[in-house]
Amino acid sequence: MNTPRSAGLWLCLLLAACQRGPDPAQAAQAAAQAAAQAQAAAELEAKLEAAEQAQDWRLAKGYAEVLLAEHPASAAAARVKPRLDGLRAKAEAQAQQRRLAALWSYDDIAVPGGRQRSAAIYSQRPVDTDGRGAHPVRLIFRDHPSWGRSAYLVLQAGDFDCYRGCRLKVTLDGQAHTLPGSRPKTDEAIAMFIEDWKGLWKLAKSGRELTIEFPTKAVGRRSATFEVGGLDPARLPKWN
Repeated sequence: MNTPRSAGLWLCLLLAACQRGPDPAQAAQAAAQAAAQAQAAAELEAKLEAAEQAQDWRLAKGYAEVLLAEHPASAAAARVKPRLDGLRAKAEAQAQQRRLAALWSYDDIAVPGGRQRSAAIYSQRPVDTDGRGAHPVRLIFRDHPSWGRSAYLVLQAGDFDCYRGCRLKVTLDGQAHTLPGSRPKTDEAIAMFIEDWKGLWKLAKSGRELTIEFPTKAVGRRSATFEVGGLDPARLPKWN
């Protein structure tokens, strides 16, 4: 027969059992997991910092996002989280700059008397220059050992109405300029020179969006816009 005293003894024993510390094996396992998590987070942070040193902002952003997603409670995440918006902005700006740079093509070829170097870019959007449909317009800067330096537009269809010379409205990032143009009397290419090639080069290498308005024979004045922000002036070293 249980007495109040024996019942109390059993209750004390039960409470003592409930108040025992955690299992040492489980505690060791939890500590090992926490250490592994902290190590993985630290490794991601180190990779992030290496990407920052290399100014590879896309990669740095990726490491930051993975770190915060996989180890949100880590000390490394606490350090990285305030920098994430800045990394994203830099990654976006770098991607845009690479896109702009890819719009340009460069040539460096041997010709009689030396080497011909050129930088060329197509218009952002096709332009209808003959009334039959839109085609890309090309802007070219060329440095030839015999012909010297020049800047000109090339059409795929139609023709320029600038044989006697013309004034061209050139707009860089919203600011308008006027430069002289001329259409050479040749059928080899549908081209029009911007006579002030120095002025056009200065504009092209200092802004992001360049628009040239020009006269055509078939459809009057037209405009071609070029995203020039990715131009590498070092590819035409004598021009700088």
